Amino acid sequence: MYSNLWLNYQKVSINDGRKKRLAEIFQSVSFQNIERNHPVMVSIMEELELAALAMFGQKVTVSEAPQALCLQLMENTDFTDGFGNHQKPLELEGYSIWRRDGHIVVLAVGYEGLLYGTYALLSLLRQGKGLEDFCVTKRPSNPLRMLNHWDNMDGSIERGYAGNSFFFADNELCITDRTVMYARAVASVGINAVVINNVNVKDEATYLISDRHYSRLRELSELFSRYAIRLFVSINYAMPLDCGCGSADPLDGQVIKWWTDKCNEIYDQVPLLGGFLVKADSEGRPGPFTYNRNQADGANMLAKAIAPHNGLIIWRCFVYNCMQDWRDKKTDRARAGYDYFKNLDGRFDDNVILQIKNGPMDFQVREPISPLFGGLTRTNQMLEVQIAQEYTGQQIHLCYLIPWFKQILQFQTGLKNARTENATVAQLISGEAFLNKNCGMAAVCNTGDDDNWTGHDMAAANLYGFGRLSFDSELSAEEIALEWIRLFYLDMGGTESTAPHRQEIEEIILEMLIRSWGIYEKYNAPLGIGWMVVPHHHYGPDVDGYEYSRWGTYHRADHMGIGVDRTGKGTGFTQQYLEPNASMYEQPHTTPEELLLFFHHLPYTYRLKTGKSIIQHIYDSHFEGVQDVEEMIRKWSRIEQLLPQDMTQNVTARLSMQLESAKEWRDVINSYFYRKSGIPDEHRREIY
Repeated sequence: MYSNLWLNYQKVSINDGRKKRLAEIFQSVSFQNIERNHPVMVSIMEELELAALAMFGQKVTVSEAPQALCLQLMENTDFTDGFGNHQKPLELEGYSIWRRDGHIVVLAVGYEGLLYGTYALLSLLRQGKGLEDFCVTKRPSNPLRMLNHWDNMDGSIERGYAGNSFFFADNELCITDRTVMYARAVASVGINAVVINNVNVKDEATYLISDRHYSRLRELSELFSRYAIRLFVSINYAMPLDCGCGSADPLDGQVIKWWTDKCNEIYDQVPLLGGFLVKADSEGRPGPFTYNRNQADGANMLAKAIAPHNGLIIWRCFVYNCMQDWRDKKTDRARAGYDYFKNLDGRFDDNVILQIKNGPMDFQVREPISPLFGGLTRTNQMLEVQIAQEYTGQQIHLCYLIPWFKQILQFQTGLKNARTENATVAQLISGEAFLNKNCGMAAVCNTGDDDNWTGHDMAAANLYGFGRLSFDSELSAEEIALEWIRLFYLDMGGTESTAPHRQEIEEIILEMLIRSWGIYEKYNAPLGIGWMVVPHHHYGPDVDGYEYSRWGTYHRADHMGIGVDRTGKGTGFTQQYLEPNASMYEQPHTTPEELLLFFHHLPYTYRLKTGKSIIQHIYDSHFEGVQDVEEMIRKWSRIEQLLPQDMTQNVTARLSMQLESAKEWRDVINSYFYRKSGIPDEHRREIY
């Protein structure tokens, strides 16, 4: 069996007047300008019925006369909300909800907005916020809000830490009740696009876009559409080569015809498909470089083939030389994305979106923001982050990533134009800076077929949080975390046993979540240098694991110092940024210290702003990280007895595993650098 995540509607246990007032909302609903048989409208009514039955044991009836709850569609024009406030058009996915004089109205332009508004109303009510007069109007911050699943058709998941795939088994696409639960959950937080298969397309997945699988793809696309979600698939760029065309050259007429015919065939069978996600010329994947073409040649060839069907091409910018010689100190993997894509700015078709990882490397616990953000001004772009915790504890360690994502969105790139003085990443990917529509956010997903979906119960906060942040980027990490805590642990204020302790439970779990990323960073690789993980599976410490490899993942530590010189005198990576960031990163004393070793090779004796040397910072932060995990466990134990056992067992076990791993990180990192530098810990703690 599987959980219902944050949609686990609970029977309302309060017995005062609030219960009666809540129940009245669900007794009857009226519609205005609504087609009741519209697929999304059917899903809305099913959700209301599920909630009413679970919370109050009652059914929802539909009435022609005005009721306590009214769902209403309107034209996409300016309007006046229930409190007399003038509002701009909502567009298709926006909504306005208000309660006044005992009546609640959910207003939208499209069924998509009505769906999001209904979920928002249910969330407010379950958090105890919907019984007094209120008015909330929201429009999505980002046009595209996407989850990328790295699921393989044999049922495995690349970088999956929560069991096997629930989309695939034995090279077949699976559609079950769990698929519906998934669609409900992600739609409830605003996700409107899902890529179901791994970007590393191989074996049977190459033929996912063939008549072997069209019927199931069509069925899944129709299911997703009931929740305003567009289905996307990852494709094998070299599929024509594998299917008898003899080439995958994007300028070859036969290849162009092959993809044109293939897209016609696909959309004839799966007309609701959103488009393709493509990984090419990366980590052994074939691509345009194979034929001495550039990335725009490859992306545009596909874009033209899919354009008649209103399809999108999501083209990943994770392109670099994965055969680097570790002796070469000038070649820099961090430079690759910018080097390959900057000069192509403006040459991509309008239905191409470049998907750019948040940093120039690969989802490390701390990286600088990719200089492509700000570097590209005439190309659709979207941010790619990873909630599958490949390098952040693999859903064994608690690591709430939304504070990190907030920092990424708020980063000022230095770009200036008529609409912004210093564009943030959020403004670039939302369309605000360039007034474009094909843009947004994507996250590599963290789900699997474990009963709790995410391995660690609290890893679900990252899934919930990414959806909420992509829909409403103005929300704080704390606001999102509190929502999730209340919906997951304290639905409708909690049970009779937990309600009296609600504030303590909220405060402790909130502190655990908000501090967890910083705690993980303390006992991980120091000061932004990254990596230092066991090769291949990436769990646990191995300082030199990638130091002499072909992957461009070096820390350059010797007996005198550590770090990579990426200044103008080194690899020149700093010069890819716009000012003032280029100058800021060029000098150690102006570089943010959490990124110091990413940009500079410095002696162990270099003094940080705290007055500590780098080596002492390494020792102290790793001891502190373990102490912080121990403190987190002590605080969790204070509320463990206040919550149902099925809500605590998983977290308790994972925290214990995290503590042992944190100790291993501390001892391996500290011992390595003590042996490397010969400099003892000032506090004479045990280092091996």
